[in-house]
Amino acid sequence: MQRTNYAGLIDEEYLGQTVTLQGWVQKRRDLGALIFVDLRDREGLVQLTFSDDVSESALKVADQLRTEFVIEVQGKVALREAGVNPNLRSGKIEVQVQSAKILATAKTTPFNIDDNVDASDELRLKYRYLDLRRPVMQKNLRIRSKITAATHEFLDDNGFIDIETPYLAKSTPEGARDYLVPSRVNPGSFYALPQSPQLFKQLLMGAGFDRYYQVARAFRDEDLRGDRQPEFTQLDVETSFMNQSEIIALVNEWVASIMKKTVSYELKTDEIPTLTWQASMDRFGTDKPDLRFDMELIDLTSFMQNSTFSVFAKAVANQGQVKAIVVPGAADNYSRKDLDKKAQFVERFGAKGLPWLKVTDEGLKGPIAKFFNENEAELLAATNANVGDLLVFAADQASVVAGSLDALRRMFAKEQNLIDEQKWAFAWIIDWPLFEYQPEEDRWISAHHPFTMPNEEDIELLDTVEGAHQAHAQSYDLVLNGYELGSGSIRIHRMDIQEKMLQALGFTPEAAQEAFGFLLEGMEYGFPPMGGIALGLDRLAMILAGTENIREVIAFPKNSKGSEPMTEAPLPVSKQQLAELELTAPVYADTKTPNLSEE
Repeated sequence: MQRTNYAGLIDEEYLGQTVTLQGWVQKRRDLGALIFVDLRDREGLVQLTFSDDVSESALKVADQLRTEFVIEVQGKVALREAGVNPNLRSGKIEVQVQSAKILATAKTTPFNIDDNVDASDELRLKYRYLDLRRPVMQKNLRIRSKITAATHEFLDDNGFIDIETPYLAKSTPEGARDYLVPSRVNPGSFYALPQSPQLFKQLLMGAGFDRYYQVARAFRDEDLRGDRQPEFTQLDVETSFMNQSEIIALVNEWVASIMKKTVSYELKTDEIPTLTWQASMDRFGTDKPDLRFDMELIDLTSFMQNSTFSVFAKAVANQGQVKAIVVPGAADNYSRKDLDKKAQFVERFGAKGLPWLKVTDEGLKGPIAKFFNENEAELLAATNANVGDLLVFAADQASVVAGSLDALRRMFAKEQNLIDEQKWAFAWIIDWPLFEYQPEEDRWISAHHPFTMPNEEDIELLDTVEGAHQAHAQSYDLVLNGYELGSGSIRIHRMDIQEKMLQALGFTPEAAQEAFGFLLEGMEYGFPPMGGIALGLDRLAMILAGTENIREVIAFPKNSKGSEPMTEAPLPVSKQQLAELELTAPVYADTKTPNLSEE
């Protein structure tokens, strides 16, 4: 039989029609002469009824069915007599089965195939093909598909050309560690999997393809977390002859198209705020602020310079900052023990403690309240705090204050249910520093990448190392709900500026040629002004799917250790394979890797 419909799409419009359905048995309820089966496919569920009144042979098949059997049925759509399910599109009807066939049997699954799965992440990843049967996972991957479909449609309609760039490329110093691929025909030499198509898309602009895009795979050998994977996907765009404001306007329309076609949301692009990097850091302590709630950082540095509380006074004297956040209505929700735990939490950001105050009817209460007896009213006015509010402070160098209060701001907002989960809060962050200091490596690195154009007025600052570290870039990040959704910039297209940029990063002319010679040579043949952006497909899908784990929107992701439990990759390979590559390794596989190719 040929399938006529998806099970989850059958509703009252099909009353009286005969349909042929195929899918998996979700649940079976045996009442003897009457058996109910919930049939599941990618579109949802429909109730099947098997009875001897309709078909004795079909009822005999139903008697053999078990969960996750794959079946094919044909029957007539009828109204349910009882048990209407308002949560299903098919909730008012049932299919009275006239014929049935078992297409495949199934063992008992290691966990239930439903959204309320009670299984560890590792078990779900090991049996990912079963995990992907769950409705929520089907929904997540379809969201991802809609994003790419909307991207192709929008960019195609706006004159962009889809061009693939290589996966096997040259290793270049762009920030994270490369994944390396040994070359058999060039022993001792390696390809690198791309961290991004950055250099290739600039070369494409030099080649005259003034509007490029690609759904591009990228690879970075770095520590993992909930919103990061070793291999990920970028929605990559590059243009020629467009300035920053024009690119931002284009991306706004692109993202609006994605939002409309993916989650049916009408994004008003003229209402997307733009913040400078400095303003974002000052107000929120981060360059990716979550604007779904208030609770901005309050700068009390001047107020506290003569404070009798020595922690605050010393921070100001040491060229540091004192800032606070006001958690509305939270004074009674946190005990001293609770706030001590918060103090331990912010130690990871370098904070040495967590001063706090509660605003009560009797005045300020807390360990440091006595230091503000004389200027309590002024402090309340400066913070706009009211009775019932909790005041939390950070006093240290700017980076410590920002990291601590940003993390606390998000944590308190979540715990106090201050976040509007129905809101999509976009923002542009512009005017970034050109360089940022990396304390772990004791050196300055590019805030975005070495090919970012400085602001025009800052180009001359590149003549000295000290000046370069004060320069700002023509960079722009798109933020959504506290996540960096995309990062872009105007690129350097002039050789003299690129040489200054690389010199400021510590590259000698020889080292620059070795790393980026092909790009630098290309600039000598006339590169156009250019700029672009890359949106993170995985991260966007994660946000739109309403999850905080990027693995939930990737079909076959890696776990937190960078391995893939289903196939057990990565694994040692055979001595034969290593010998062909003229490599050695401390551990070898015992058996020869089979060749499954028929080429």
